[in-house]
Amino acid sequence: MSVRDADVMTTWLAAIGFREHATYRSAEDPGVVEHAEWVWEGGGGIMLGTARPDSPVTAPGRSSAYLVTDDPDGAVERALAAGATLERAVVDQDHGGRGGSVRDPEGNHWSFGSYQPG
Repeated sequence: MSVRDADVMTTWLAAIGFREHATYRSAEDPGVVEHAEWVWEGGGGIMLGTARPDSPVTAPGRSSAYLVTDDPDGAVERALAAGATLERAVVDQDHGGRGGSVRDPEGNHWSFGSYQPG
């Protein structure tokens, strides 16, 4: 994921339940994150870095993710408390489980749900 401000995003990730695994910063500009790995509480994770004008990677604010959690209500509450905006309230889903979604401070779409495919 490409982000405008990696420090803002990693603070947000920590607030919603991710744990830092590794962060590699630019030697020339420590404000630039070359690569960061954050692990989700139930497995999986996200990798991100500071957006660069010459990069072909998707522009910041256009990514989306679905995170499986036993507590989607709590995850959405934590996300909102950390600065996200509500996209879809957490409700019981017709296909099973509960789920809802938010947009993070950079505009990326995050869905939290208890439904596990497969």
